[in-house]
Formats: sequence, structure tokens, C-alpha cells
Amino acid sequence: MLFPLLCASAPVAASGISQGWRSDGYHVFPGGDLQQAVEAAALNPTNKVVRVHAGIYRPLTKRQALIWFNRSHNGVRLEAIGEVTLTANNNELAGSDSSAPAAVVNHVVYFGDGIGGDTVLVGFRISGANHFVTTQPPEIEPDTSFKKDLFFYADGGAIKIFGHSAPTLRRLEIVDNYASPCAGGISIQQKWAADTPAPAPVRIESCLFYRNRSQITGAAVDLLPGSSAVISNCLFVGNVANLGVNFISADQAQPEFTNSAPLTVFPTSRAVVQQCTFTGNRNGIEDLGHRSIYQNCAFWRNELRGGFYGENPYDLYIEDEAQVTGCVFGGSVMDRRGVVSKLANAFKAPDPRFDSQFKPASLQYARAGIRSPISLPKPTGQ
Repeated sequence: MLFPLLCASAPVAASGISQGWRSDGYHVFPGGDLQQAVEAAALNPTNKVVRVHAGIYRPLTKRQALIWFNRSHNGVRLEAIGEVTLTANNNELAGSDSSAPAAVVNHVVYFGDGIGGDTVLVGFRISGANHFVTTQPPEIEPDTSFKKDLFFYADGGAIKIFGHSAPTLRRLEIVDNYASPCAGGISIQQKWAADTPAPAPVRIESCLFYRNRSQITGAAVDLLPGSSAVISNCLFVGNVANLGVNFISADQAQPEFTNSAPLTVFPTSRAVVQQCTFTGNRNGIEDLGHRSIYQNCAFWRNELRGGFYGENPYDLYIEDEAQVTGCVFGGSVMDRRGVVSKLANAFKAPDPRFDSQFKPASLQYARAGIRSPISLPKPTGQ
């Protein structure tokens, strides 16, 4: 695992969850029930930490999510101890004899209405989502005041965030996920009643987004209308959107979002993106949200091919109102609309000469991009 955590201080049983709770939280081992531990922690008034020990955790039934959080689980902290993979894949359950991953949940992790920033997911690899969609129980979102549309069920293969929800996601590897229509990685679909304040931004910190894919938009992260996020110290590599026809467009003759990006920000949404690195993706960022901020980010050769519509790649496509400062751009295609300040940012930068942890040797990137080292993951079984 990319970001191992300290081992638990107390000895626990070798399978299932520990008896009751200990001073350092509930414990889950391979073969244990993750959702059972989350439910137990939610009921505990003083200790809401769940520690998940090294191994691969997969769904044992076909359902909407491997793990789900809604209002009743607010404040639960789910931590990985060692190398922990949460996967949507279970070939045996799916009845698949193919070597390709067979997903059996819509989302690996779901965060629903009523979740605040003290609900934390930290240290996991999340993988294996592959456009499995079911509307069947168990009911992961009990609030029936929100319309559950196609995007609720199908977007966000690795992580779905819905309703008045703003969890904290930290030190995650979000790797090899696919969704259709959007967001193989994280789909943020914040909603709230007209007489209530907007939810706080989702916080995404020190995460890796690697080889995630989508049929239409936001291969790594998608901010649907009315959503917000703060994304800091994250690495985006090898993510590809627009792998197929945009079947959700109202105008099939001239569909929108035919040249989308790993990070897609819809109108009325807002992203604050700081110290992130985008390299080797099909495009960098597409932002139609008008109020976003991009600070000290590094963009290098986001020219990966594979889009269904075959349009030219770019690093940044933004509306005029977005603020872009301290960013460094390299490669052949950069600011698609020509609205980014050339005084506040560096263009036509040389090869950053990334090492295996994406630290640049080129001094021109010294202040841009990720601050802590991140390596691409080694292959593991799903």
C-alpha cells in the first residue's frame, strides 16, 4: 500500500471484528464484515474508529455498495492498517470465468446525506469498479427527499458522494475503475434543500488517481452541478474519459462533453485544486464552474489517446472567472481557451524529469505539483 498506517496498539482476534471495542477502535480482518464494523462504530458514542487490517476485501452479495455511510454513520473514521484493497470485484459471485474484473457493486464506497468532514476514509486502495448497476436493496440512502437518478446509481465507481455530504478522503489509491456515464473514480453529487446552507466542500487529500476510465466525463473526479471540493496534493496519471458515445446529451447531433478530462467541473460547481500533478492523462481539467481556483499545479503531456470523439487533448479548459496562479504547463497543448494568465503561471516548461515518486528534477517545477512523494502501485490481485 502506498500510505501504510501505524499498526494497532492492542492485540485482537485473527478474523471478524474484535469483541466489542478497544481503546484504539474496532478491528476488521480479511473475512470480516466491514459494514458490520461501521454500524457498530456508528452506535458507539465515544469511539468511532474502524481499523481494517491488510488484505483484499470484496463484496459477498450483489448490491449498491461494498461499504456505505449515511446520516446514521456520521463521524465514523475508517482506517487501513497496512496494505488494504477494497474492490468491487467478485468473479465467483458474478459467475464470470473471464480474467477481467467482474464488479458486483455500483460503488465501492458510498457517502450519503448527513455526512460531515469528521467522517474520514484513509489509507486504502480502491479498485475494480466496472459499470455494475443495480437499484436493489440494501438501502444505502434512506433519505427519500432526494431524487435518485441514473447518476446516483451509475456514477462514481470507486466512491459516490451524494446529498448534503462532505466527507474527508485522505491517502487513497483510486486505481483501475470504470463507470458509465461518468466518474470511474469519485462522483460528487451534492444536493440540499432550498432553505438550508450548501454543504461544505468535499476534501480530497494526498490521493492517487491512476488508470480510471469513464464513458463520458470525469474519469477520475466528477463534480456534478452544485457540488464543491478542495483537492490538494493529488496525483492524476493515465486517466481517460469519453471512451464511448455521449448517450445522455439532449442534443445528439452536437453533444456536449465530447472532450472531457480526468477532473470535470460542471456549471454551478466549484473546485479548489492545490499542489496537484496531472501527467499522462487524456486531457487535464475541464471546468465550466466559473468560480474555481487552481494554485501551484503541474501539468505535463496530458496527451493520452483513446477518446471516442478523437478531439485534440489539452491541459486546462476553463471559463474566464476561474483563478489560475503558480501553475506550470509543459507539453504540446496547454490552455485550450487562451484565458490563463501568462504572467501568473509558467508555460512551455521543459520535461520535469519525474522520478519514480513523481518528484521533478527540473527546477521550473520546484514549487508546482505534489508536495509529498507518490509512487504508482504495484499490481495486486483483485
